[in-house]
Amino acid sequence: MLRASFDSSTSLVISDASVKNNIAISISHIHMHKKPVIKMLHHAMNITSTEAELLAICCGINQSIGLHQINKIIVITDSLHAAKKILESLMHLYQIHSAAISYELREFFMMSNDNHIEFWDCPSNIKWPLHS
Repeated sequence: MLRASFDSSTSLVISDASVKNNIAISISHIHMHKKPVIKMLHHAMNITSTEAELLAICCGINQSIGLHQINKIIVITDSLHAAKKILESLMHLYQIHSAAISYELREFFMMSNDNHIEFWDCPSNIKWPLHS
């Protein structure tokens, strides 16, 4: 992760979400070398924790795609099962989320054969300073 954070063509997306009392909080941090960290926080009601996780991941990817000279996106999440839904073409409950981000990823991949995305699993028992 440290090596990736010093690469100016790599965007690190760290996402997290939680649901409490029917209110979901999704948070994404986007880090690029020598740039300020971008922090996005979203609140939503009446959605599942998987939808909240997908929202955080999709928002982070969306921000990263729009950044100049980024050819590698690394998504770090404790919900790898949710992240996999983004790239699934099969019918599933969260297909609306995956359709929106898939279109943007298609454009990202078409810009260069070097562009790629990775998903890294970070178990939830590791504490990140995400809620500071």
